[in-house]
Amino acid sequence: MKTWHAALLVMTLGAILPLSAVAQEPIRVLACEPEWAALAEEIGGNDVIVHSATQGRQDAHHIRARPSLIAKVRLADVLFCSGAELEVGWLPVLMQRGARRIVQPGQPGHIMAADHVEMLDRPEVIDRSLGDIHPDGNPHVHLDPRNIVILADVLASRLERIDPSRSGAYRERLASFQSRWADAMTGWQKRMERLRGMEVIVHHKAWSYLLHWSGLERVASLERVSGIPPTASHLAQVFELARNSGTKAIIRAPFEPVDASDWLFGKTAIPVVELPFTVGAHPEVRDLFSLFDVTLTLLEEIKDRP
Repeated sequence: MKTWHAALLVMTLGAILPLSAVAQEPIRVLACEPEWAALAEEIGGNDVIVHSATQGRQDAHHIRARPSLIAKVRLADVLFCSGAELEVGWLPVLMQRGARRIVQPGQPGHIMAADHVEMLDRPEVIDRSLGDIHPDGNPHVHLDPRNIVILADVLASRLERIDPSRSGAYRERLASFQSRWADAMTGWQKRMERLRGMEVIVHHKAWSYLLHWSGLERVASLERVSGIPPTASHLAQVFELARNSGTKAIIRAPFEPVDASDWLFGKTAIPVVELPFTVGAHPEVRDLFSLFDVTLTLLEEIKDRP
């Protein structure tokens, strides 16, 4: 990713060169998660400077509103996050510490992905005793690639509003991305046909969008209550379900605890597969395309095991 020092370089050049010799300052995008940073780079290209508040192997629920992030949000022209309270533990603090008007709710620089796509897992009862409940639904919308193309269009439209002088460049990149994404989707759909109906156990319900898109069947979740370590009695129930089903894999994210999945593997020999979950969480996942390529490859390897 480009660093924010580039913006300072432009300002310095402006002081020593004629105005005509200085390139227009890029739009500064603060993404809450790596997937949105990757999408911003696809659509913004060299016209944006992108920073991600979290890294690929971090749980976006639980980070600190560090001074460095406060400094970033004060400069941001666009704030691009998952929303649906995924960042509720730290984003409000950033917003209160000097975020500009353009990235406040209701402004063109404020983009919450959950506001623009169909949400899954909306709870019927809002009760915090049930654990990590998201009243508006599951926030991990990026794991359905159909949502990515919707949000690419949203992002391009917002960049055009904020930076109309480069509208043509944003539209051109959007068209290129949509074409490449459509081609990739065609290939992914063919690969998914072999995976459809494969039974899996997940650690956390964060995988709902991937399962919904791919047709994988969730047998059980290791967490009975979202965000709270499973009890021995719940794990015993999951063990019985696993033993009496055709479960092929136990799925976890890089930032999820390993104890429960390793315990179940030891009891059943059902392989544990660590899927990348987002950009940067796996050595080969450098962008959104490789996120789904690698995810499907890892699942196919499990499917092909005897």
